[in-house]
Parts: sequence; structure tokens; C-alpha cells
Amino acid sequence: MAFMHSVAILVLDEVVPFDMATPLQVFGLTRLPDGRHPYRVRLCAETPEVPTHGFALKVDVGLEALAEADTVIVPGCAQGAPPPSDRVVAALRQAAQAGTRIASVCVGAFVLAEAGLLDGQRATTHWVAADVLAQRFPDIKVEPDVLYVDNGQILTSAGAAAGLDMCLHMIRRDLGSAVAADAARLSVMPLEREGGQAQFIVHEHPPVPRGSTLEPLLEWIEDHLAHEITLSALAARSGMSERTFSRRFREQTGSTPLQWVLRARVRRAQYLLENSDHPVERVAQLAGFGSATAFRERFRRVVGTSPQTYRAAFHGKAGAMKRS
Repeated sequence: MAFMHSVAILVLDEVVPFDMATPLQVFGLTRLPDGRHPYRVRLCAETPEVPTHGFALKVDVGLEALAEADTVIVPGCAQGAPPPSDRVVAALRQAAQAGTRIASVCVGAFVLAEAGLLDGQRATTHWVAADVLAQRFPDIKVEPDVLYVDNGQILTSAGAAAGLDMCLHMIRRDLGSAVAADAARLSVMPLEREGGQAQFIVHEHPPVPRGSTLEPLLEWIEDHLAHEITLSALAARSGMSERTFSRRFREQTGSTPLQWVLRARVRRAQYLLENSDHPVERVAQLAGFGSATAFRERFRRVVGTSPQTYRAAFHGKAGAMKRS
């Protein structure tokens, strides 16, 4: 099986298992529309056995994996763990010089900082350690209040949960919103937590319980996005008063009916911007927005960028996946 993208997770002494498992799971579960897995994920380390909390981890790939990887991820290590060795620092620097994408989870940012990869850049880490990172590495602009920071080649995230947000963001960058949304569903994670700066984030619907009485209605909404959809029409279709319908809808989805419709329209617009050459005006019409102006305003508010900028970043990626 030919993989499109190689991900190396660098495991250091006293690695935090959950920080390591997060990227291992999310990249490992990612699949293309035809069922193929685009990522080859490998754990690598300086030594064949690495101590963690409560057990020793055996790794069969050395630091040479960093030179072969398209993406390197550095999980966090427990307090009191030794600093990265000269060999690890050198391998990270060489990977960075080769243009490899490098990301950290939680306090893994300290390893990137030791290697000098964050000098002069914005970065984040777990809020408990943010002040320490700023004090030890004054050339880094530490942002403690964001989930993750994407500088292009170098990314950093806060805690392990924010690491999942960051991984989904990278998948979206690589393969587009549809694949990222599928990876989010497989990870039981809504793709709607923004990193803290204007980023191209999928605003996925909250999950609906299996067997919910709303499932047929939600399918109907998806099939009629190009038409006007009102609260009164949805309530009538469900055989309830608007008040009762709105209450039950929120109980089952965590969202109001019209918020759900808006997100569905934005997702439809994202798909069209990625997979078609329709002008923005036609995308606005097919996604059910009243006008191109209203579409641009709402798209920017929800996604964090303009439709044109979004298309420039993600257009054609679905086709590239199918050809690979």
C-alpha cells in the first residue's frame, strides 16, 4: 500500500502516553473517501526502549525516521524528564532545515525550543508551563491562551486535547475539510475549536445520538440547503410547536435549529469551494445564502477567512487525493 505522507512521532524519555497516543490515533485513523489510509505513522526514538509512566515502550525505528518523515511530532514529557540529547536536537534541526513540518504537543514545545526551532516565532504550550517557557526562552513569543499556533512549518499546541485540534488542523491543510471532518468523527471530536488566530477550521455539527427522531429531518435539511429553511417549516415538518421543537432540537444536538442550518450551509460552501470551479456567487446560491455579500460575511465569521482565501488554500485537494 502506498502512503501519501509519513508521520514520525518522536518519543523521548518519560514521554506522556496520552500526548503520544493522540497523534498516533488521529493520523492512524484518517482515511480517504476510497478507504485508503494516507498517513504512515511510526514511533521513533533515540534508543530501542523508552521509559514512560508505569511501563517501558519498545520502539523499532531510530532517529533516522526524522529525515524520512514529512511531519515530525514531539509529544510532551513528564516533569523532571532529562533534556533532549545532542543527537535529538541535531536530528530535529536537520529535519527543519530540510523543510519538514514539525509540531509539538503540550510541553513538547520545550524540546523544539531547545533545538532553536521556535526562536522569533509565536508558540504555545500547556498554560501551567507557559511562564516557564517564556522565561527560559525570551526570543519566543509565548501565547498561553490559545489552543495551538500554526507558523506554517512549525506548530505548537497546548494540552493533549489541543494537540488533537492541531492534528485535525494539519489533516485539513493536507487533505481538505471532508477528510478532516471524517477523522474528527472517528476520533469522536467536533472540528469547531479554533486555534486562537484566523484559521481555516471546519465547524462540524455536534453528534446526534443513533436512533434520534431528528435524523430524517437533518437529512432533509442537507438535501434542501439551496432553499429557504425556516424554524416554522422545520417545526411543522416535525409535527411540533416551534417552542417544543426548538427545545427538543437543542436537547439532542446542543445547537439551535437555525445554527445547525447555518453550519450545514457553511460546510456545503466549503465543499463547493474545494471541489468545484463555481464562482462565489454560485456557491452562495447552492449553499442557500441569500446573496454573495451575506455569504462572504457569514463565511468569514464562521470559518475565519474569506471564501476566496479558503479556495486558494484548499481547492483541488480532493482530486489530488484520488489521483495519488
